[in-house]
Amino acid sequence: MALKQRHKIESGFSMASMTDVIFLLLIFFMITSTIVVPSAIKVLLPKAQQQAQAKPLTRVTIDAEMRYYVAAGGDMEREVPFEAITPFLESSYSEDPNIFVALYADESVPYREIVRILDIANQHKFKMVLMTRPK
Repeated sequence: MALKQRHKIESGFSMASMTDVIFLLLIFFMITSTIVVPSAIKVLLPKAQQQAQAKPLTRVTIDAEMRYYVAAGGDMEREVPFEAITPFLESSYSEDPNIFVALYADESVPYREIVRILDIANQHKFKMVLMTRPK
């Protein structure tokens, strides 16, 4: 009798442990994917010796075609006219005044366009970081 019960128990395969492992892997990849901030806009950054140590939460991007993009936190960049940059940065700073604004400008962008964004930051006392790529 004990042999028949033992045979019944061994014949059934439980998928519970496999399901738990897959569920944990799914959670792991979901959490790690939120940490990475993908940049969908192709910008060739200028080279610099040192890299910024601050973690900017708000981004302003100027691509080679002189289009402006903004994003906050892990959001995707969205194209905006130049006039919409100041209200966007003001709303970001009203939520958290300790954040940094990262300026991603293609190396072909004229310096005057970078200065326009830096002027906005200076007028409103925003903390700005110029993003570069390592040498």
